[in-house]
Amino acid sequence: MHALSKLSHIALIVRDPSRTASLFVDVFGARVIRHTDEDGHDETYMQLGETWFVLVKANVERPLTGDHVAFLVSPSTLTAVAERLAAIGHAYQLARSDTALYFSDFDNHVFELDTVGVEPELSVE
Repeated sequence: MHALSKLSHIALIVRDPSRTASLFVDVFGARVIRHTDEDGHDETYMQLGETWFVLVKANVERPLTGDHVAFLVSPSTLTAVAERLAAIGHAYQLARSDTALYFSDFDNHVFELDTVGVEPELSVE
């Protein structure tokens, strides 16, 4: 039985939702929607691919860990994103023979762009 469908959203705690959203607009052309909910909370929604992220403002320090969100992309997209990150002076790391790219936002959330995916590693004969 499969009770789950696609992701509804991912919530990230960030110190400055506007700054974080601007990074993803610059890098991916992300769609950003700001709105105020019925309780008066200012909310920032950002769409990357088919996934919505809710950027929740809070003043917390998050350590850099191995946790990350990975998107499957084409090799040309990986190259284009590396060029955009370099152009804005944002650090990134290429890995796995340049088939993956890692970068973090301003609050140590790590994002991976992967040109291979996990399926080839999981194949069993």
